[in-house]
Amino acid sequence: MKILVIEDEILIQQSLKKMLEKLGAEVQTASKGLDAIPLIKENKFDRIVCDLMLQDITGFDIIEESKLIYSTEEIAQKFIIITAYSSDQVLTKAKDYGCIVLNKPFANMKSALNIMITGKEVE
Repeated sequence: MKILVIEDEILIQQSLKKMLEKLGAEVQTASKGLDAIPLIKENKFDRIVCDLMLQDITGFDIIEESKLIYSTEEIAQKFIIITAYSSDQVLTKAKDYGCIVLNKPFANMKSALNIMITGKEVE
């Protein structure tokens, strides 16, 4: 299981990396969206956990760039958006991509990590 965590808050990024690695995932990180795009193009990630509001570009910009190499179905399976700003507009756009959205701070860390590993929301 290869996961890319794109998060500009280093404490959150490193915490997610450590916890996902404890669950057996191989984790790469990026702090900027523009650094993440070449990583996505050069690697085969099973899951991409992407903060929505990065310092340079948005998570949706990264998804748009990823459309060059992934189908709509693959994007829905791979991308999990994490955000502290989940407006109706954000949720609607994420739904258009088929992506799961997790609100920060995570209400249940174990559940959030499980979603990041499996790519599925717990019913």
